[in-house]
Amino acid sequence: MAGHWADFQYEIYLNGMTGAVPRLPTDLTRLEELAEHRLGPGPVGYVAGSAGSGSTAAANREALDRRRIVPRMLRDVHQRDLSVEVLGRALPAPVALAPVGVLSIMHPDAESAAARAAAAQGVPFVLSSASSTPMEQVAEAMGDGERWFQLYWAKDREVTKSFLDRAKASGFTALLVTLDTPLLAWRPRDLDQAYLPFLHGVGTANYFTDPAFLSGLAKPVHEDPNAAVMHFVGMFADPAKTWPDLAFLRENWDGPIVLKGILHPDDARLAADAGMDGVVVSNHGGRQVAGSVAAADALPRVAEAVGDRLTVLFDSGIRTGDDVFKALALGAETVLVGRPYAYGLGLDGQAGVEHVIRCLLAEFDLTLALTGHAGPGTVSGADLESAGSGSGTGSGTGSDSGTGATA
Repeated sequence: MAGHWADFQYEIYLNGMTGAVPRLPTDLTRLEELAEHRLGPGPVGYVAGSAGSGSTAAANREALDRRRIVPRMLRDVHQRDLSVEVLGRALPAPVALAPVGVLSIMHPDAESAAARAAAAQGVPFVLSSASSTPMEQVAEAMGDGERWFQLYWAKDREVTKSFLDRAKASGFTALLVTLDTPLLAWRPRDLDQAYLPFLHGVGTANYFTDPAFLSGLAKPVHEDPNAAVMHFVGMFADPAKTWPDLAFLRENWDGPIVLKGILHPDDARLAADAGMDGVVVSNHGGRQVAGSVAAADALPRVAEAVGDRLTVLFDSGIRTGDDVFKALALGAETVLVGRPYAYGLGLDGQAGVEHVIRCLLAEFDLTLALTGHAGPGTVSGADLESAGSGSGTGSGTGSDSGTGATA
């Protein structure tokens, strides 16, 4: 792109000369509260909610907040390049939009609007299997924008294979396989509202348009929608899957395969041994296991274990540009951002998602520059220290306890 991502701030200030101010806050941490006031309790609870008491989501934030950046001075940062190569793809910055299901509950334009926003800004869009919009339609909305497909690995092999074939035909280049949701977790915000969109046939678009799925129904979806929903519920996830089952995916997908939901270095090593291409260090944004290790605490040990063998991506807790910086310093090559763009979508459609992307990357660009970096490649654990650790530097390599890992 011409110029720097940071130039967005001057665009905002110049627009202010005519009295225009941004439609959404530029502090992306404020979007959740805004969404709480403007959107319905069911949809907001579904996006904002977490497993159990919310302790894991809180731990994700605490783990990032605990790390403090140590800026360095008098380094030439006047020309910056945020571009990276990830999974064999050239990206303008180390950020992608994470897979978030059922986006029609946030905005009628749903996944297509978010995908168009990602394509307009050049960042990858990861489409959820549980989208409200069929993958072919999302691909069309994106044009030649970079797109990856997230797989919820169904019990039915033919449906899984069909999804992979359709994704490949639609130009999705990488496959992200979510492993941490063989069952839906205990999510009180959804339970208290008795709110599960799938039971209303929302978030089932890829299934209800799939020939392999439809062949298992006695009647077309529109004639017996309840039977279609129950067929979906019966195959959505499979708690019986084990590591040897990955061979099936490898046989049926010829692009990069990334395992999402990895928190233990031994699981990351098993992924490498199974011929996978990458992992996403993630606890599903705190939505699956209450009391889980924070994703940012798990990241350094996973990166140390497999960083030379696999692409290491990260999600769970990213809200700001400095969070992106910290995740890279802890060993990630690229981060996935989820909830903030979902709120942006709910509040202002495609424009809201573009606002989130541009704010996040402007702040990340400025964080790099103001800490002495001209690009992501030089960021390391030496740029961080842990608040209260007394270590003085971020050169530690982590420990089995998951606390105090800073590099």
